[in-house]
Amino acid sequence: MKVLVVKNIPEEGPGILKDIMDVNRILYDIIDLDSGEIFPDPQKYAAVLVFGGPDSANDSTEKMNDELKKVRKAVENGIPYMGICLGMQVLVKACGGKVRKNDIKEVGFKGPDSEYFKIDVCPGREKESLLKGLESSLKIFHLHGETVVITDEMELLATGKFCRDQVVKVGNNAYGFQGHFELTSHMLDMWLKTDQDLKTLNGDDIRNDFRIIHEEYRDNAEKLFTNFLHIAGLI
Repeated sequence: MKVLVVKNIPEEGPGILKDIMDVNRILYDIIDLDSGEIFPDPQKYAAVLVFGGPDSANDSTEKMNDELKKVRKAVENGIPYMGICLGMQVLVKACGGKVRKNDIKEVGFKGPDSEYFKIDVCPGREKESLLKGLESSLKIFHLHGETVVITDEMELLATGKFCRDQVVKVGNNAYGFQGHFELTSHMLDMWLKTDQDLKTLNGDDIRNDFRIIHEEYRDNAEKLFTNFLHIAGLI
């Protein structure tokens, strides 16, 4: 069976995860909802990956209503799921949680304190399969203005300084990341040209931030995504 890759906007896709799937000869279908393609039945796939975009999980559009329905169906049927940014918010909303405005917009590699954005693994979650082989604190790229309110049944795996809920687990094998671990240099260049929030920042500074941590960032991404593909039974 294939992996389903769902894009909410053309610029935001699997990035590093695509590289890992290609190396491991994992087959996948890429669906772009922004172009009018329909979110297919998740039960036809071995795993589902949903990426970011400018929508809100609170939107009442036909697109978002169907996306919430399909993600809920994936979780209810035990299909391994990973959501990035909007994909995480859709997961939480689809499974009974809430999405609200965050106190600040998190944009780029550094926060208002000029320090790198980081996520910190919650005490007691260090042995979670998804986080195997990783340090307790990971640098991450952000591009969001909303956050989630999880239910008592959901697990919080990692937190952030300016946005608390950064990595969540729903059920046995559904995960959401508020930030981006999939980013490649090519993707960053595209986002700097197209994203309105990123356009307000100095693009050269952001590229330099990425250059400084690139090796560490890539290593963490490969471990995370490989762990997820192990959880999904694909490698």
